[in-house]
Parts: sequence; structure tokens; C-alpha cells
Amino acid sequence: MLLTGATGGLGRTMAMVLAGAGAELVLTGRNEEELSKLASSLPGSGHSVQAADFGTIGAAVELAHRAGEIDILVNNAALPGTGRLDEFTEEQLSKALTVNLESPIQLTKALLPGMIERGRGKIVLIGSLAGKVSSPFSSIYNATKFGIRGFAFGLSADLAGKPVGVTLVAPGFVAE
Repeated sequence: MLLTGATGGLGRTMAMVLAGAGAELVLTGRNEEELSKLASSLPGSGHSVQAADFGTIGAAVELAHRAGEIDILVNNAALPGTGRLDEFTEEQLSKALTVNLESPIQLTKALLPGMIERGRGKIVLIGSLAGKVSSPFSSIYNATKFGIRGFAFGLSADLAGKPVGVTLVAPGFVAE
């Protein structure tokens, strides 16, 4: 199972719960040292780490090649992307769109053929209430989470009759 954004608050909690349920995890995030600490603190064995910065174009596809056979993908990595649109630099805007929307799609695209070939798989996309209802000073975050929601619904329809399922999880407010 590949879990992106593993060292963030929600990611760390998911890693603990999934490992506690017996999952063998490939943890990814930007900080390899933090990933290693997390992996060594988890119950079970066989956990590994793969550092990746999804703000870099091509990082998601590169990670897919390094991760090996993955039957469950949990696309959790995201940046806040909050603030007024006119306050975003071009770099900040590009990074938010790449991390929150493009990378989960690219990672899914890269791992999906193997899942279909093996006859099993699950794609989990972590959305947000911000993908259902917009809020002030969140236009970029809203756009990416609305996009993830649309991607999840469309991909689920595309995979009808295939041995790979798609789940969209839209948590409420997360403090950290």
C-alpha cells in the first residue's frame, strides 16, 4: 500500500491506523528523515519509505516506478492552497495545482495498469469538504479538491466492470 503525504497530520494518523490493521506501507512525503522515523514507529514490519516532492513535475511518475507493485494507493498529499488568488505567485499557484491535482492523477495513471493486470486494486483519493462547498480565500484549494472529486467520480465510471475500485474520502476540518 502506497500512502502519499504520510508525515502530515492526517497522513501520520492514517499510517498508524493502516499499519495497526496489518498493512505493509510504502510511505512517501518530502522529508526522508521524517518518513524513516514514522516507518520505524509503526506496528508491523516491511514498511518502506520513498521520498518525493510532488511539487516537482514528474515526481509522481518517478515515484510510481520506484515503488514497485502497489495494489492500494492512498492519494493524500496536498498543500493548503489558501489565500487570495492575486496574492499567489506563479510558482505557488503552479505548486498547489501540481501537488493537489496533477500528481494524484499522474500517480494513479502510472499505477493503474499494474493493478488491472494483477486483477486487484484500490485507488483512494483524499478529497475535502472544500471539494463540495467553496469558501472565501480558498479558490485554489477549492479548485483542486473539486477536481479530485470529479476525477474520482469519472475514474470510478471508467473502471466499471474492472477489478479496481475507487474511493473518495472527504474529511471535515483537520486541525493538524
